[in-house]
Amino acid sequence: MNKERTTAFTDAILAIIMTILVLELQEPKTLNWTGIWALRESYFSYAISFFWLGTMWIGIHNEWQHIEKISGVTLWANLVMLFWASLFPYTTKIVSANFDNKTAQVMYGVIATLTTISNIWMSHTLTKIETNEKLKLKSIFRQRWLTIDVGIKIIGIILAATIYPPAGMISVFVAALVIAVPAHVFEAIGLKHKLNK
Repeated sequence: MNKERTTAFTDAILAIIMTILVLELQEPKTLNWTGIWALRESYFSYAISFFWLGTMWIGIHNEWQHIEKISGVTLWANLVMLFWASLFPYTTKIVSANFDNKTAQVMYGVIATLTTISNIWMSHTLTKIETNEKLKLKSIFRQRWLTIDVGIKIIGIILAATIYPPAGMISVFVAALVIAVPAHVFEAIGLKHKLNK
């Protein structure tokens, strides 16, 4: 089936989720620099969630850009991914109000991990129906980097549950950096190398 309605739906849902994030921000109790500084953990939580979701959206956009057809399984994988992503405003609100609470941080990390696992599943469905080898390779490289992303988050969840609660959110930040910065460079190098063989 054609991808256009699915990409439009995904873009719209992610845009709504990212907008809800800012609506959940608390207002300072006193409108001065001290009041604003008191909400630093809330602002940090918002920024991590916003840019992580943005990084995910860019990855999906780049992968789907040249894909023309998708399957029914892709639709379900996409829907599951959006379900987990829709919980981000809720978990962000909880973690920003309870930044040093291990349960809040583990919950945030688990939602981020489940979103990424669903994203990997969605990417995997594209390799099943795509006939263009270059696009298949692009999806496979993306799946490998997302698997590293999941590993980083799982380490963060373990650390958050045992010794350092903020590790849950910090691991999401680190995973976003790993995906956003070197992944595209290595993907370009790896694809060029494989295609030149």
